[in-house]
Amino acid sequence: MAEALDLPGVRRLLAKGAQLLEVLPREEYEELHLPGALHLALKELDRDRADALLDRRRAVVVYCWDAL
Repeated sequence: MAEALDLPGVRRLLAKGAQLLEVLPREEYEELHLPGALHLALKELDRDRADALLDRRRAVVVYCWDAL
């Protein structure tokens, strides 16, 4: 179930073992990513790549931003 979270909510989930996934383009991720974040660019996101990277038993916090 997807829901928007504020920073305290993200911190609570991460403290409980959630995975932090950044879906930014690779260049942006490499320039400045959140500590401990996994990376899978949104344009490359598919079931096979997600299954290879993520643990389905744990919650996932997805981060992206848009400058527009």
